Amino acid sequence: MIEVRNAVDIHGGNRDYFIPSAQNKTINAEGLLAFPGLIDGHVHFRTPGFEYKENWISGAQAAVHGGITTVFDMPNTNPVTTSLSDLQEKKALINSQLSDIPLRYQLYLGADRSHFDEISRCKDQIAGIKVFMGSSTGNLLVDDDQSLSEVFKLAAQYDLVVALHAEDEKMIEENSNQFKDRHDALTHSLLRTPEVAAHAIKRALALSKPFNTKLYFLHISSQKEIELIAKAKQEGRLIYAETTPHHLFLDTSAYEYLGTFAQVNPPLRSPEDRKALWQAVNEGIIDTLGSDHAPHTIEEKRKPYREAPSGMPGIETMLPLMLNAYNTHLLSLEKILSLMHTRITEIFHLPTNDDLILIDLKKTTTVEAKKLHSRSSWSAFEGTQLTGHPVCTIVQGQVYDFRTKTARLVSA
Repeated sequence: MIEVRNAVDIHGGNRDYFIPSAQNKTINAEGLLAFPGLIDGHVHFRTPGFEYKENWISGAQAAVHGGITTVFDMPNTNPVTTSLSDLQEKKALINSQLSDIPLRYQLYLGADRSHFDEISRCKDQIAGIKVFMGSSTGNLLVDDDQSLSEVFKLAAQYDLVVALHAEDEKMIEENSNQFKDRHDALTHSLLRTPEVAAHAIKRALALSKPFNTKLYFLHISSQKEIELIAKAKQEGRLIYAETTPHHLFLDTSAYEYLGTFAQVNPPLRSPEDRKALWQAVNEGIIDTLGSDHAPHTIEEKRKPYREAPSGMPGIETMLPLMLNAYNTHLLSLEKILSLMHTRITEIFHLPTNDDLILIDLKKTTTVEAKKLHSRSSWSAFEGTQLTGHPVCTIVQGQVYDFRTKTARLVSA
């Protein structure tokens, strides 16, 4: 049982928990698995500027229902987050939206050639520096060697992690010209090939080597990227890697039934690349799992290829997908905990907290967009049956028990 009497006191199983709280509540945890609150190190909650896609009310709802109690939000909003004033304004806006949901969060500062002096001013208030080496949603792009070297130097000087969207912009442009007459969604994987990503990783590794910068490669998607990262790790470099649920569970065959709804950056890869990702996860080459939760409206995603935006929602389905993977013997519970809590805590030196989630490993659900909480109102995994699901999330002492009607969160 879990009793909340100015605390959450959790019983039932092999361990008791006592969590400070303003609530008085008893929770039956018999037969459930307890995990620390999980961390999604890669979300786009679209605030400010794109709240019609997502805000921090709907984003927090989706996070907490998915067992996530901490998120790292990206800077490609409108305006972009490239200065201390941008950061402060964004935090004030987020805090006003989170008044009823105590989601923990970290923010990235966007690297921008005109604002490198802001890095020193923001160094104590950010998760790290986000660099877009290839174009994506928003107008943040740093793709020349001089600017990249400057970012890597400053990050090393202030002991900051550089999170990299590693795709080579010049190669994307060349491929785009080559396939300019193609307009089907599969074209996306032909423009942004594994070679495009691998070339960007090679450049980043070479340019950062003189400074021994901590590099965190986001949404790794292919065997070629894995090989480069594994080699750099073997050399003792401070290199870390993330992959996403959509790259683990979807491949290029998804274009056949999802069309532009399968369009993401970097794109979906071959079944062979997907298999290599699972191997890299289990071998520890991949450190973390991030949803890259990038919601767009159904109307936007229905547009023809070259007009439709890249990205898909995923924060609420991430843990259920991984629990189903455990139940189908693709990875261990210990590996899920490492991917979604332990390693990102270590990489970013996050303080410990008392957040907790309770998981029913036998609970079977079917993904239905109408039951999810993102404003985007769709999922690439619609109709997928999954076994294993979070049933209670406790964040900063606030209890959300989804087995009771009282777990309903404030409407977005």
